[in-house]
Amino acid sequence: QVQLVESGGGLVQAGGSLRLSCAASGRTFSTYAMGWFRQAPGKEREFVAAITQSGGSTDSVKGRFTISRDNAKNTVYLQMNNLKPEDAAVYYCAASKYSDFLMLSMLSKYNYWGQGTQVTVST
Repeated sequence: QVQLVESGGGLVQAGGSLRLSCAASGRTFSTYAMGWFRQAPGKEREFVAAITQSGGSTDSVKGRFTISRDNAKNTVYLQMNNLKPEDAAVYYCAASKYSDFLMLSMLSKYNYWGQGTQVTVST
């Protein structure tokens, strides 16, 4: 069992930056790939970024966001730069046993989810 707790969301002006954190419980954090997803009101939850067990990463936001992990702290981060109004959403972190980038872009491949943290971007 893995419990995930996100933090770091808030209100930011367009063009600004935020860093989200996701703290995981348990001793097996390093055996999971970690992903970030987001869900805006009225929209489906969508893939943002993922990082594999070995540290390889992929994202869908064309380089504005960077995912990283610190296995010693059982934490995964999402650094978000040059935020745009369309980035506003609830951001969720999730844990998966897969290590393939294609699989890690799919919600159904994740076993554990956090409760989400709200990101609001003002114009």
